[in-house]
Amino acid sequence: VLENREKDDYEVYTMNPDGSAKTNLTRHPDVAWTYYAFGKKIYWISDRDTCHRCYFLYESDATGQNVRKVTDLQLEDSWMSSRNNGAELIVSGRVGKTIRSQLFTIDIRSGKSKQITTDTSARYNDPVFSPDGKQIVYRYKKHKRDRNEITELWIANADGSNPRQLTHYPEGDTSAQWHSYHAGPPHWNAALNMITYQSLQKGKYRLFAISPDGKKQIEITDFPAALGAGWHDWTPDGRWLAVELF
Repeated sequence: VLENREKDDYEVYTMNPDGSAKTNLTRHPDVAWTYYAFGKKIYWISDRDTCHRCYFLYESDATGQNVRKVTDLQLEDSWMSSRNNGAELIVSGRVGKTIRSQLFTIDIRSGKSKQITTDTSARYNDPVFSPDGKQIVYRYKKHKRDRNEITELWIANADGSNPRQLTHYPEGDTSAQWHSYHAGPPHWNAALNMITYQSLQKGKYRLFAISPDGKKQIEITDFPAALGAGWHDWTPDGRWLAVELF
């Protein structure tokens, strides 16, 4: 939530599934940005205690208590995911000024990180583990400074090997600008074994689902024409979808 525009203060909130009991979790005049929850732990990136919008990973319990910095690895503006019962995260991070937007795994307990991608001319972000932790899906752009190149979803083994393109933005659709989501942050529905994402197509943001082999793709939202669908996530059982409509 944008708490104070002048101070660029963003906060992470929790609430019940019916929208009640909204609670400010982070309560800090920083940019508390992308977040992830597993069990009773919540993780978010923040620029507290560092330069403006220089992000590091923090952890707290579900009430915002017991805050700790997880790792010294500087992170990018990117969503994240976990495997091994929440013991290991996959993130997009950077090392120094030259190695940026690369994928790393982080050991939650020790804070140690391991880089799993090495193409420094490319941009990797918004990674998510498969339910069994053996694969990853992520947003990928081979030439990160090329505004004419479309960012698509790619899938690979969890160590970064055997990468292959998963989504293909429709040829001839010019409704998305360079900064729009052609393929937005992915989420893996374990129950359906489908990967969902937002995409600006035919002039409107829609939600799509694609199978891990790329052979089946469907639009999963059918809202009135005036409504777009964007940020979203699934309940752990894959039954319910929480989605931003605008």
